[in-house]
Amino acid sequence: MEQTSDLTTVMPEVDAEGYLIEPGDWNEAVAEALAQDEHIQLNDDHWDVIRFMRDFYEEHQVAADARFVIKHLAERVGRDAQKKLFELFPYGYVKQACKIAGMRRPRAWSTG
Repeated sequence: MEQTSDLTTVMPEVDAEGYLIEPGDWNEAVAEALAQDEHIQLNDDHWDVIRFMRDFYEEHQVAADARFVIKHLAERVGRDAQKKLFELFPYGYVKQACKIAGMRRPRAWSTG
């Protein structure tokens, strides 16, 4: 476990690739720390995606496939939703969005 810089919160356990071992340990301070590790400054668009992913996880107990997130984004940004997702998370949905949202690393997924 790792101490975050100015918080008294202890970082939950992560796997070798930096994904949370237990998604239930996630909170917004953890997301901020994970985003910082990915060199992402979270803004309202990031939080919209992350909160959608967390709500989906709570309801289905599985990480949302990228197509569900793109559909969610399309309601706000229209046809450019896929492009927007990759602008927000330039190294990929699985590599960054899933990690920051506190998901376990999805297996056998494409990054698209």
